[in-house]
Amino acid sequence: MRKIEILWVDDEIDLLKPHILFLEQKNYNVTKCTNGADAIDLVAEQNFDIVFLDENMPGITGLETLTEIKLQQTNLPVVMITKSEEEYIMEEAIGAKIADYLIKPVNPHQILLSLKKNLDHSKLVSEKTTSSYQQEFRKISMDLAMIHSYEEWINIYKKLIHWELELENIDDVGMLEILESQKNEANSLFFKFIKKNYQDFLTANDKPVFSHTLLKEYVFPELQADKGTLLIVIDNLRLDQYRVLEPHINNYYKKEKEHTYFSILPSTTQYARNAIFSGLMPSEMEKMYPTFWKNDTDDGGKNLYENEFLTAHLKRLGLTIKHEYYKITNLKNGKDLADNYNATKQNDLTVIVYNFVDMLSHAKTEMEVIKELAGDDKAYRSLTESWFKNSPLLEIIQKAQKLGQKLVITTDHGTINCKNPSKVIGDKNASLNLRYKTGRSLTYNDKDVYAVRNPNDIFLPSSSMNSSFIFAKEDLFLAYQNNFNHYVKYYKNTYQHGGISLEEMIIPCAIYEAK
Repeated sequence: MRKIEILWVDDEIDLLKPHILFLEQKNYNVTKCTNGADAIDLVAEQNFDIVFLDENMPGITGLETLTEIKLQQTNLPVVMITKSEEEYIMEEAIGAKIADYLIKPVNPHQILLSLKKNLDHSKLVSEKTTSSYQQEFRKISMDLAMIHSYEEWINIYKKLIHWELELENIDDVGMLEILESQKNEANSLFFKFIKKNYQDFLTANDKPVFSHTLLKEYVFPELQADKGTLLIVIDNLRLDQYRVLEPHINNYYKKEKEHTYFSILPSTTQYARNAIFSGLMPSEMEKMYPTFWKNDTDDGGKNLYENEFLTAHLKRLGLTIKHEYYKITNLKNGKDLADNYNATKQNDLTVIVYNFVDMLSHAKTEMEVIKELAGDDKAYRSLTESWFKNSPLLEIIQKAQKLGQKLVITTDHGTINCKNPSKVIGDKNASLNLRYKTGRSLTYNDKDVYAVRNPNDIFLPSSSMNSSFIFAKEDLFLAYQNNFNHYVKYYKNTYQHGGISLEEMIIPCAIYEAK
């Protein structure tokens, strides 16, 4: 096995002989150097795995040597060792991306720990993560067999996401395949749970917070009277995608609370987001605001009256607050709002609906390049994070923080990567969504769907006499018999929403205070 090559730079290197002997006994090879100039030359000539660098040396200082080493080899780990505890030296060294910072006198075990942390980190983390998930796998499997409440489903889903994010950072395809299998099992059981309980949940006393109760339960109680509140609804954002955005939000805001709520069915923008802003279920919207509500088969946009729904909702609850609503559907809209965001400081509530993630999921269906960039959930998360880091939305969040506004981030529903087709037969007026269908005379595989023959039972409007709804389970997508093979090929491995899965229905709502 190849020995690890260490360059140790210290003008008093002879005093470190016991440390060097200790490392050589551990199968490390140490090259000694007494000054910065020689160290720079050695790095240019030889391949070292890590450098231990004294800060206080005659001639070129440790910080100057560090800069020159990084110019030659950006990714070479450098551990700064110094007698000084002055803060500016620490800051300079950290700014130059040192791998570790040790204060003299150091003992051999401190040096060994630093080596392990920097050179064996990935291997050690991988082994620990794999071992921990193997233990947790058994516990999750037992928990899945005993779930009886929606709270337990939230906890299980959060655990699965935690392990998915942990395992994707290690090189172990086998563990990821085991996790994927466990997620599939969880979604199968979750479908049965929703099919059995959804209708009762809508009217029960002990029920989840759903789309139509989100603002009343979680958002309106948090409104900040003095500096205002910013509510951001990122369309189509899954809980795992939110997790990768969190670190960037945390640079400006401190999270106070994290809620998890359930999207109503169908888990789509038309139904779920209108329900959020109106505080009503779809059949209630149709009855109370017939000019605002549109059914699947109606012409025109289905989410054109969200601000009107919100205004009526606030009035119904007796909340007399100044609010503004913005819908961002393209880059220019986002930049314009970011440039002029300070004008919102007069509002008690500023609402922004941001549509990028929804556009991304549709683009994956329609554009080959996006299919390549977002081929699986890991890539889908990565693409979402890359967008967010460079988006006007992050700039808006920064400006809201400077204004001292409270921040609420949520979504209307999630999405799932659909991999398997289920055949459906319907008339020409049946809806087109791939995760749910509504219409008359639908023929389908009973095992693949949750069928609701009377839409009013779950507070959905009937688009026509004798129309019903069906909702696809797990990762299925519903394809009509006509041109079945063509549609299966076109839509397989695309992100869709509207049906029943953990990814679509269990979604985040986080409350933040400005730092």
